Amino acid sequence: MTSQHGAQESQTLGALVHQLSQQIPELVRSEIRLAQAEVAEKGKRAGVGIGMFSVAGLLGFFGLAALVTTAILALATVWDAWLAALVVAVALLVVAGAVALVGKNKVAEATPAAPEKAIRGIKDDIATVKGDHHG
Repeated sequence: MTSQHGAQESQTLGALVHQLSQQIPELVRSEIRLAQAEVAEKGKRAGVGIGMFSVAGLLGFFGLAALVTTAILALATVWDAWLAALVVAVALLVVAGAVALVGKNKVAEATPAAPEKAIRGIKDDIATVKGDHHG
């Protein structure tokens, strides 16, 4: 009777392993579907946020344009309107040139974009593995 009981246990264990092997792929697929749905929902929220930032940027641009117009109108009370507009335009172009120059220098500092410290570290690691301790 012990051998029959052992056979039933191994049959039951075999059936459980078989069921488990069939259920695991379905469980993994359902988890993947859940993850995809979650990522899609977060993507929609991020899209809405990016759209709001775009609108804020556009409104900020219009606000800046209104301030420029205000500066021209304020100077037009002292000078002719064309001269006030010319002075403000030249001032804006000088500021734009200065910002562009600073930006160009920042880009030049950042290039090349290769991670130089990481590359140097890898080269040092390779040299160490090869037994070349000269550096």
